[in-house]
Formats: sequence, structure tokens, C-alpha cells
Amino acid sequence: MSDIQQAVRDKYGAIAAAVNDSSAPAQTGCCGPTACGCGDPITGNLYSEAETSALPANAVAASLGCGNPTALLALEPGQVVLDLGSGGGIDVLLSAKRVGPQGKAYGLDMTDEMLALARENQRQAGATNVEFLKGTIEAIPLPDQSVDVIISNCVINLSGDKDAVLREAFRVLKPGGRFAVSDVVVRGEVPADVRRNVELWVGCIAGALRDTEYVDKLRAAGFTDVEVEPWRIYKIDDARAFLSDAGIDVDRVAPLVEDKFASAFVRARKPQAKSCCGPDCCA
Repeated sequence: MSDIQQAVRDKYGAIAAAVNDSSAPAQTGCCGPTACGCGDPITGNLYSEAETSALPANAVAASLGCGNPTALLALEPGQVVLDLGSGGGIDVLLSAKRVGPQGKAYGLDMTDEMLALARENQRQAGATNVEFLKGTIEAIPLPDQSVDVIISNCVINLSGDKDAVLREAFRVLKPGGRFAVSDVVVRGEVPADVRRNVELWVGCIAGALRDTEYVDKLRAAGFTDVEVEPWRIYKIDDARAFLSDAGIDVDRVAPLVEDKFASAFVRARKPQAKSCCGPDCCA
């Protein structure tokens, strides 16, 4: 296991344990404990009350994302959905309702504590068309062309091998399948030391892609109809206290960082399989 994977596993295992500990204060946000610097500018107002009111409280408390990927496209009854880095299961449970009893919603996570939390939330929700899988998003434990839609909520930026994640996503999607995720992106150039600290504020583990790089990587994996749509732009004042504690002169670097980090909707499609059209492709 890479150092990045171990750090992510340790962090999210601790968050799941805290959510399950009824004596501990609630710890939410994109990276969990407030000591990480996360807060309302990133995680607030992502889900409607109608969505969260019908879910187990711990599924909502363990929502660690930067968007609502289930709202990025219409899910249809009977579809198979896969959530990469499913955490406490909020997006899986919401997807399961939309695809109905004839559909299926998978959640993939590598952290035992999060999987246990998600399965308990599934039990409380009475969701029978849900399955949580243990594994990494770089090696998805599902067959080729077995999924209609892939979602993810601020998880791909945590991976140390994003190319592998996107190749795997392409592999398991059916022809015509959709990729619709929420993630953190960087817009333009940012000084390396400042970028590292802002990324730590955004998600505790650095690794956000530039928006143009995200597009390039999706296309390299085989996707078409690629879109990266920033929808929540982070202001320097949102991270002022955190960056000041890191020893950065915020007023000096503000012009270099303002509006450079964002939550974004990332959409793409796996092309339809080509039909046989001549002697070169037919036996």
C-alpha cells in the first residue's frame, strides 16, 4: 500500500470511529475533524432536507464530500450505479432510491471502519438493492462493462494514481455509460508551497488536478463528452486562519490563490461500442 493510501485509510478510519462514538462531538466536513481546517465553505448545503431527512443520521454525519454527485444526472430505474470511495454511504443510499428495486447501487471503499458504518446505515435504511465492496478505486473489484453510472464525491483527488482510477472507471462502465463525479480542481498556476497548504485545507491529503489536466486524463482513458464545471469557488478568506497557522503571509499570496481552487462537477461518457460495418470487422 502506498503512503498516500495508508494516510487516507488512517484518516477516514478515524472519522468513521468518531461518527460511531455517540459520546464524541460530531465531526463532519470534507476531511472530517475540524482540526483539518475544513468547514462550511466546502461542505455546506450540498444536500436538500428532503434527501437527508429519510436517511440514517450517521450516513449524513459521515458525509465528507464537496458536492452532490447524485444530482449531476438523472438516474433511471434498473440502472447499476457505482460510488467510488463511498464512505458512510450517503450517495449510495440516495442512488439506490433512484434506481429502484430493479437496479443496484454499489459502494466501494478500502477502509474497514467506513464499510462497517455504511453497512449499518444500509441496514437502518432498509436498502436491499445496495452492496458495499472492499477495495481500492485504482483496482475496482467488478467485471468489465458491468456498471451504467459511476459517481464519486471528492475522492479521486485523494488518489496517488488518478490515471489508474480513470482507466478502471472506463473498464467497468458499459458502452454509453456515464461518469459523473464531484471533485476538487485547481484553476491555473499556484505556487507549490501555497498549493500544498491550500490542498491540505481543502481535503487533508493533497492531490487536486488542474481542470485542464482532468479533461486530458479522462480523454486519455477513452472518455468523450468531457466537462469540468466549477460550481463553488473557494475564496482566500475561507482558508485565511488555516494558512496563517501554516506560516503563510495570506495578504501577500492572496492575489496568487484567490479563485484558484474549486469544487467542480466532472462529467464524461464511455463511447458506444462500434457496430460491425464491413469486411475488416466481420468474420
